[in-house]
Amino acid sequence: MNAVFLAAVLIAFVVAGYRQVTEIPVAGTSAPMDALGLAMIDAAKGSVELAIGLVGVMALFLGLMKVAEAGGLLAIIARTVRPLMVRLFPDVPADHPAMGAMILNISANVLGLGNAATPFGIRAMQELDRLNPHKGTATNAMVMFLAINTSSVTLLPTGVIALRASAGSMDPAGILPTTLFATICSTTVAIIAVKLYQRFTVVPEAIADSSDTAETVTSDADLSEEPSAPYPLWVSMLVLVAVAAFVPVTILYGRDIAPWIIPGLMVALLGFGALRGVPVYESFVEGAKEGFNVALRIIPYLVAILVAVGMLRQSGALELLITPLGAVTGAFGLPPEALPMALLRPLSGSGAYGIMASIISDPATGPDTYVGYLVTTLQGSTETTFYVLAVYFGAVQIRRIRHALAAALTADIAGIVAAVAITAYLFG
Repeated sequence: MNAVFLAAVLIAFVVAGYRQVTEIPVAGTSAPMDALGLAMIDAAKGSVELAIGLVGVMALFLGLMKVAEAGGLLAIIARTVRPLMVRLFPDVPADHPAMGAMILNISANVLGLGNAATPFGIRAMQELDRLNPHKGTATNAMVMFLAINTSSVTLLPTGVIALRASAGSMDPAGILPTTLFATICSTTVAIIAVKLYQRFTVVPEAIADSSDTAETVTSDADLSEEPSAPYPLWVSMLVLVAVAAFVPVTILYGRDIAPWIIPGLMVALLGFGALRGVPVYESFVEGAKEGFNVALRIIPYLVAILVAVGMLRQSGALELLITPLGAVTGAFGLPPEALPMALLRPLSGSGAYGIMASIISDPATGPDTYVGYLVTTLQGSTETTFYVLAVYFGAVQIRRIRHALAAALTADIAGIVAAVAITAYLFG
């Protein structure tokens, strides 16, 4: 990200400087360098205003998620999907702690609980490494887990919905059907890619040095919630069919369903918590505090990225880069405005977040245009692949990742293609 940020600033400065020297001044217009400076100040102010507007909405959604988590919703989902997990990970014993950690991680991702998913994911990698006979080399189970993690099916992209609401969207939950469709496609492709690519990768000889064994990293995740007994397989299959059936329903009736989603979600999650004996008010407030802190923590990232993006736009550098490439991708439903988002999303979460925020906060586009729906769908349905690989593999000192990156990037491409296709169908 350091290179991306520095390159954006330098390129914008050079292009604006070239225009300043070569262009003939026009009366009534600002010189290129003057306009660049003003754009930097405006972008910095706008990024802070955007983050402050996000505080309340983020607190609302994370508060609701905290109530659901306290009520044991993650454990219920874990018991539901466990019979399917043992078929995806045949090398992992059904009663091994790694299985429980992976289920909790994937369940948290399904609900948009990224903060809860990360400690579960790190613990899952640690437990998988205990089964690893080749320390320092990723096993097939590790690769499968990472690929699913980076392309996880998402039912509630709460963070993106919150950002759309803070940007003034009239339909902040409109990306639910598009995100669900795109993540189902990307996850399916991820599983297929892992099974296919692992045939062409060979596990090297085990590393003899015992110092390569990964250190145990203490996690705040409490894995005591691991379910002792899964639901029957028919229950899991029934839930899978219901999720699959939800896709055409949202495609056909998405606009009619969307107004009910946010109010219905609040009633459903609070009602679930109350029925489970959760002190809903105290739990909601605890989760809302996390939302407040998350919104404030992103201010520096927003300032850096929005200033850099604003400089690229004002200088004309972004137009020089995107126009020829966008002319090609635009024919396939990926317009030039959304192209930087698609390219940067696997590389930098904060960078992609900043580009998305700048697009939907721009009055010329906004969150409820085709481009607005597309970039927010891309944000909700794709993952920062390199970050996930670095964090999870780094936690257990995996140096030979085998086919993990290829499978994850294949899933990313599938997610982008699916996001473009479904967004064009519904909002194009």
